[in-house]
Amino acid sequence: MINLKKVGLTALAGSLVAFSANTAELAVTGGLEVTYTDSGGTGNSSYSNNLTGNSWGANSNMAFSASGDVGFGTAKLHRGISDTATMTTSYQTLDMGDSGVLSFDSYAGQLVGIAANDDILPTAYEEAFTGVGNGSSGITGVASTNVIGYANTFGVISISAGYTNAKGAGATTESASSITGHGSVTDVNVKVNLIDGLTLSVGQSTDSSTSLSAANTGDSVQSVGHILYSNGPISAGYRRAEDNKGAISTASNSIEGYSVAFNVNDNFAISYGKQDNTKNSIGVTAGVTEEATGISAAYTVGAASVRLHHGKASNSKNISGVDDEHTEIGVVLSF
Repeated sequence: MINLKKVGLTALAGSLVAFSANTAELAVTGGLEVTYTDSGGTGNSSYSNNLTGNSWGANSNMAFSASGDVGFGTAKLHRGISDTATMTTSYQTLDMGDSGVLSFDSYAGQLVGIAANDDILPTAYEEAFTGVGNGSSGITGVASTNVIGYANTFGVISISAGYTNAKGAGATTESASSITGHGSVTDVNVKVNLIDGLTLSVGQSTDSSTSLSAANTGDSVQSVGHILYSNGPISAGYRRAEDNKGAISTASNSIEGYSVAFNVNDNFAISYGKQDNTKNSIGVTAGVTEEATGISAAYTVGAASVRLHHGKASNSKNISGVDDEHTEIGVVLSF
């Protein structure tokens, strides 16, 4: 991390009232990554199977964070910028200590709810589904645009919740509103530390935007649960999720997964994971299960890491007989 000298930031509230400037700390972090990627399969072109072009790529990013005491808590803002000078993340939080943390996620923070806990299975690098098949956990929750969030911990129980209205609308600036999107999404996740090393996590998200269309009959509901256990160098987890869509004649999805991770030593970790994403039967259409497996490894020395992930998927994207394969090797330097 590069810590710049403290600078004065002036806080403004509305257009008429200005509070006095408070000293805040501004920090800049960043990183760069060089990757080699190879993909293959039996016909799913979405992931450039049987790749014959350039397999090398690079990515760099910088993040600016400022925090300071505002009297009743610590305010923090975060802005991330990619190597193409585009915004990658934008959010702000207010930590009020025992009263919890309020947040507003403008874009891509995924701070609360099942959006932040869609897949928290232990892994050395990537999830089992990375680069293959549907390429996702199957759960989106409240997502991460224009989300009002709250999080707090009460003893062994942690609560994380989010809300957004006008789903589908883009991020808006001060004193502006969106003319796109409709409905709202609520999202709550609860974690309980049952005993030392054992954690239970459950959550549910309800999207009312689907019930406002004539082609839909009700709200879309997503739910996810984890059982996580860690003992010394070994971590393991089990995950179940459901995506019940509100649309007429649209199949829902049932998801099941697990993973095991092992810290060989302070520098080297390996993991294995599996996810089954079943597009459930509807009418005369039979259900199809996409089976994704992945193995990851990471070797870290200081701020440098070498990471490997290899994944496979059968019945890719819930299409019988279609397979995917993905290999990724990356070198990461953080500062």
